[in-house]
Formats: sequence, C-alpha cells, structure tokens
Amino acid sequence: MKQKLVQGMIGLEIHCYLNTREKLFCTCIASRERGLAPNTLICPTCTGQPGAKPRAPNLEAVRKAVQIALVLGCTVNARMPWIRKHYAWPDLPKGYQMTLSGTGATPLGVKGTFQGIEISEMHLEEDPASWEPTTGNVDYNRSGLPLVEIVTAPDFSTGEEVQAWLGKLVHHLTYLKAIDANAGIKVDVNINIPGVSKRVEIKNVNSIDEIGKAIAFEFERQAREGGNVEETRRWDAVKGKTSVMRSKETAADYRFIADPDIPVLELVSSFVHDIRTALPASPDATRAKLVKQYKLSSSDAQLLASDIDLVTFFEQVAQEVDGAFAAPWVTVELLRFLNYHKVSLEKVNIQPAHFSALLQFVQRGKLTPLKAKEILNSWYPQSSMPSVAESTIRDEKQLLSFITSVLHAHPKAVSDYKAGEVKALDFLMGAVMKASAKRADYTLARKLLLQALSKV
Repeated sequence: MKQKLVQGMIGLEIHCYLNTREKLFCTCIASRERGLAPNTLICPTCTGQPGAKPRAPNLEAVRKAVQIALVLGCTVNARMPWIRKHYAWPDLPKGYQMTLSGTGATPLGVKGTFQGIEISEMHLEEDPASWEPTTGNVDYNRSGLPLVEIVTAPDFSTGEEVQAWLGKLVHHLTYLKAIDANAGIKVDVNINIPGVSKRVEIKNVNSIDEIGKAIAFEFERQAREGGNVEETRRWDAVKGKTSVMRSKETAADYRFIADPDIPVLELVSSFVHDIRTALPASPDATRAKLVKQYKLSSSDAQLLASDIDLVTFFEQVAQEVDGAFAAPWVTVELLRFLNYHKVSLEKVNIQPAHFSALLQFVQRGKLTPLKAKEILNSWYPQSSMPSVAESTIRDEKQLLSFITSVLHAHPKAVSDYKAGEVKALDFLMGAVMKASAKRADYTLARKLLLQALSKV
C-alpha cells in the first residue's frame, strides 16, 4: 500500500556564500575551500579581538547581494543600518553577528517572487566561525565570510516542491556568479502542520537531498506526535531523524541594536540601475535564445545554458563560425577536454578567437577533425593560434602509400575484414589516420582503403 504523503506549511531561510575575494568587514581572503589549515586566513577583526574595528563593508559583496535581490524580484531598499545580533556561542567571540536583519533593521531586498514562491526578504550578513562541539575546536577561516540570507513565505507544501525550487534557485544564482556553488548552501527549514503542530525550525541543513529527507521525517513526526511548543531542532543525517536543540528564540533573545562602528549602508539609485542593466539573461531565456537564434537542439541548448562561462564562450565563437557547426565542438570536444583536465572553463586560458580559427580550418578542409582535436588537446593550460602547416592530405598517391603500408603491417586485420569482421575496417582506418598523423582526408582515405581491400 502506497504511503500517504503528509503535507503542511514550509518556509525557508537560505544562506548562500557570496563569491567574493575578501571577507565582509576585513581584507582577509574569503576562501570557502575545504581542507584548508585551520585559522590561517584570519585577522583581529574577523576573530573579534578587543579593540579591532571593522572596515566599510566589502563593495563586491554589496554589489552581488543587490544582483541577487533583483533576480529574486525584490524591491531594493536605499538605506540600511547595520545591526548587531547578539548571542553567546564559541563561533562568534565578539558576542554578536553583523547583519541587515532583525528588530530595527531594513533588509536589502523585500517583497520579491521567484519561480512562484514569495520572497519575504533577503539580506546581507557575516558568517560566524566553524565550531566543532565535540572537540571544542573553532576555525575562524570562515568567520566574516559574506552571506546572503533569503527568507521565503511558507508557500511550500511538500519536500519535493522545496527540492525542485532550491535546485532552480542555486542554478540561477550560480549563473550570476554571485554565489560560490562549491561552498554549498545552509538552509533553516520552518515547518508545521496546521491544526496539528506549531512551527519547528530545523537548523543548518546543508544539501538539497538532505533537506528533502529532513522535511519528510519532520512531517511524519509531527503527524504522529503533534506539538504545542515552538522549538529548534537539528537534523542528524546519519540517523535520519531530527532532535531537539533548544526552545525557539524570540527577537528579544538576540538584543538587536544598531552598530555604532559602521555607517548606514546607502545605495544610490544609479548604483542599483547599473547592476540591473548588466544582469545576464536567465538560464531559461538563454536556452530559448540558443534554440531560436542558432538553431540548436534542445539538448545542446540545455547543456550550454547550464553554465554562463560556457554559453558566453559559445556565443563568441558563433560570431565567427556557424553556431550549429560550433555547438558539438563546444558541448562535446571542449567539455571532454575540460573534464580530462578536471578544470572549469574559467580555470584555463582558451581564447574564443583561437577556437574559432581552429573550427574554420576544419570547415574549410584545411585540418581534419582528428587533427583539430589533437591541437585542442595541446591547449592546456592556454591556447594559441592554430597553424595549417600540417594541412589535410588529399593527394591520392600519398594516401595510397599510407594504405599500402598499413595493409602490409596488419595482415590479420585484412583477413578478418575479408572474413566479414566489420570492426577490422575501423581498426585499419584508424591505422591509416595514425600513419598520416591524423592529416588524411577521412572520406577519401576510407574510399581508397575499401578499393585496396577489394583487390587483396
């Protein structure tokens, strides 16, 4: 018997790390790389040393937070005081977090809508340090990293809805290059079943898959146990269950006050306007454009539109080379190259002009596709203008010399072909291409090979 799907009200508080070079209030490197030596990217400000003062907020972080607000359809506020959110935990030694949220705060963005879900607010804040309760160790590399927090209305009914929506959100924000997708997200899930239980907050669930599992468990627990107390719970991914952390905090518990050390953040209208004008098209709009303008298949368009660097590279190449011809070279050959070297496109220096020239040589028959792939393979970590010094060989006499040599060198393959083994022809053709340093005109060479085999 199929288990009945439990539904209720779900709201999210989504924390995303901004993709910035420096931390929010100091010049320390904002690295979110895992495995770094603890406490190596720190200073008196981000470790909360007595007397240390914050600098003005990182402009790059502010700019990217505004980008996110606009993508979420929010109204961007013009004047925002920085607020101290007090709490006494080892991960924040100064005793408070700097944020644009809480009592007396004006969030950066309000009243938005994204993919049918209402965005109550979104704001900018600093991340606390990483604290390991079992050992007591605190790593301050993370302390002071710029975060945005996106707060949704309780518009979700099921975990499946949440997972699908979060996937689209992360894709859109990664497309902007506004967030560090490799750092993941942290989500606080607020959940209850109307008439059965009061709101419960599940803290810091850090993957879309685990969020779905946590919601499913909590709905089943609330349906079974009910609940008249608002509380904060943690998700144990190993045990697959939530457990009580503490009773739910109220605004009074955080003792919100305006920070006296940092001026009010003021955004002039021209600053917001310039950011809005420079926003890239959404992945959905980009995919539709690729299909319509370049006559690409939906699968190629989907693949290209999934990565802003990839689609930008493709469109630059397509200014010089027919888009339909260029698409498989980007979606297959270039991605094969990147996957082999385990890098993203932004980590290598492949110039669109060099790539376009390579494809033009293939189109004109100056280079064989195999030779072009060989040249592409040599472009690590940077490309160079390709040469046609070793152009495609179409001279039949020269091709027949390669073929004769191959047939003499591989008598077994010749016998296998004569016996009806189709793969033997592929082997012999590969040997011909190898003998010609991948310069033989494939179609002509294959025709001549078949003719030579018929006479054996």
